[in-house]
Amino acid sequence: MSSTHFPFTAVVGQDDLRLALLLNAVSPAVGGVLVRGEKGTAKSTAVRALSALLPQVDVVPGCRFSCAPASPDPACPDGPHEPGPGSARPARMVELPVGASEDRLVGALDIERALSEGVKAFEPGLLADAHRGILYVDEVNLLHDHLVDVLLDAAAMGASYVEREGVSVRHDARFLLVGTMNPEEGELRPQLLDRFGLTVEVAASREPALRVEVVRRRLAYEDDPAGFAGRWAGDEREVRARVVAARTLLPKVVLDDTALLRIAATCAGFEVDGMRADIVMARTATALAAWAGRTDVRKEDVRQAALLALPHRRRRNPFDAPGLDEDKLDEILDRFPDDEPEPDPEPEGPDDDGPDGGPDGGGTPPPDEGRGRPAPPAPEGSDDARSPEAEPSEPSEPRPEPQPAQGDAGADGPEQAAVRASEPFRTRMLSVPGLGEGGAAGRRSRARTAHGRTTGARRPRGQLTKLHLAATVQAAAPHQRARGRSGTGLVVRKDDLRQATREGREGNLVLFVVDASGSMAARQRMSAVKGAVLSLLLDAYQRRDKVGLVTFRGAAAELALPPTSSVDAAATRLERLPTGGRTPLAAGLLKAREVLRIERLRDPSRRPLLVVVTDGRATSAGGVGGSTPGTPRELSERAALLLRAEGVTSVVVDCEAGPVRLGLAGVLAADLGGPAVTLDGLRADALAGLVKNVRTSVASTAGHSSNRRVA
Repeated sequence: MSSTHFPFTAVVGQDDLRLALLLNAVSPAVGGVLVRGEKGTAKSTAVRALSALLPQVDVVPGCRFSCAPASPDPACPDGPHEPGPGSARPARMVELPVGASEDRLVGALDIERALSEGVKAFEPGLLADAHRGILYVDEVNLLHDHLVDVLLDAAAMGASYVEREGVSVRHDARFLLVGTMNPEEGELRPQLLDRFGLTVEVAASREPALRVEVVRRRLAYEDDPAGFAGRWAGDEREVRARVVAARTLLPKVVLDDTALLRIAATCAGFEVDGMRADIVMARTATALAAWAGRTDVRKEDVRQAALLALPHRRRRNPFDAPGLDEDKLDEILDRFPDDEPEPDPEPEGPDDDGPDGGPDGGGTPPPDEGRGRPAPPAPEGSDDARSPEAEPSEPSEPRPEPQPAQGDAGADGPEQAAVRASEPFRTRMLSVPGLGEGGAAGRRSRARTAHGRTTGARRPRGQLTKLHLAATVQAAAPHQRARGRSGTGLVVRKDDLRQATREGREGNLVLFVVDASGSMAARQRMSAVKGAVLSLLLDAYQRRDKVGLVTFRGAAAELALPPTSSVDAAATRLERLPTGGRTPLAAGLLKAREVLRIERLRDPSRRPLLVVVTDGRATSAGGVGGSTPGTPRELSERAALLLRAEGVTSVVVDCEAGPVRLGLAGVLAADLGGPAVTLDGLRADALAGLVKNVRTSVASTAGHSSNRRVA
């Protein structure tokens, strides 16, 4: 495959994305770009193409850390550097794989030589490679949290620090940070979102002409990458020259008091936390002015800076969609009038009238995709369609209440309209008993992890990552005389090194199995049930879990949402969940068993927690009987015992209501070997406190054993 990248100026549409990338090329102090959007929207293509537009950099010959000849890093591990001419090379674009280790990111220190010889033998990592270039993280939302923390700290400080058992190495690490992510696969934590300077939402165009041009250019590139790049070489040179000119002009741009007041009022008006947003907006506005060839910051610069820097900083929980009310933004900016000249024509990016004369050359957005406006919604009924509750809105706007479901209270009946979930509440932590292997980074159940409190030491399996100093010294001490030790240094061999074992927290797979039959619609119970599940989803987001949703009603069960890290998607599916029909409980349990079996093959280190939300009724076999006939209740008992035999940790949420209770959910919990909680106890402490310690399920099972044969 050719190494020729798709030209930046040949990207069709995506004006906000290209503008945000170019502003960071002009002023890396803006803080990088987070690109959010569905798959297949040229996110990675545009980022990889940006490196060709950056000016070449002068480096000290032979320096592995790309020091500048005019001002080398005095702490450079390869230094000190003697004055002299440098050598020019293109700016690098370094990609950080999702599965990279911390040593691969920050570099590795030879602990054995450091202890025995006092030598800082350091192997540079990706942060050193990316110095004075671009560091690109595809699917940044799937990166382990501790790696994201290291990455963003280096981006903020402009330096990387590696410290191991008292040995420290520091080097410069200034780079343009770009991350891309698909929100369907999970969100970044709010504090991590805030560390990216700008965020851009991208979506595929719904305009046929633009889609045709995308296909035409992509096919032409794949047929002849070098020839296609050659046809765009002139446009690429123009944009590269404009980036250089804007960088030269940037120090001369004046950010006057009026512009600063507009920035401060905008951040205050949208109730943005902290002061980072104000600083990022100021840097972005000055970069916009320099990109436009001006030395004064105007109202349109501040407005555009707000649209790029604020939407992701206004989220309060994972169910809030990022966005900004443009009418409110204009109202705030208009409070500070001035005698500005007429604005220049929009200089958002390069002139993209391509050499092939394609429609708009990719530079003009379609009428419904102008800059700052949300992308058109997905077709109704598609997987990407969002409920009205997921759309951005002002807190003061009332949330419309859907019509309550009508139907026969307490009996299975026809399909009912979806009811609205009650307000979510804070829950205590759910956990799975035992000690996991920590394959899935998170903050829920106890596990052996690379980060956490030290619990012991062992011989390293493979490369040493966390040295246990005391155990290493203890292993080496008895052999000092035999090794001929004569000085003060400790003679350490590779066999003496000990790896620290640590205990921390892991993320789990929380699989919800929700009864959506007609009996659940009675007495408006479904609203309270959805509210409880929504609360647990919010907790799963905070604990970095994967979640899945199985529903059962009528004649079958279905996987409403395959296991994913996107609790936003789970909340949307839950909100749209209709009810009605009979209760195929066995089908729901067996569907959950199949989902867990597949996930166990895909990710064996991630332990599951099964949350069954039902009143315990079983009125339909749901096609499960087959060669092993039985009543619906008998089939559900067999399915529950299968899950229990496989060691699945379970909890049952009992949704039965009314003066007469059959206790069927308690029987189901006994079959599953887990605890049960009544619908009245769904609020906060009652539910979460019970689920928190599932190990009490042994006592719960004994208490319910006498009821196991209730019909």
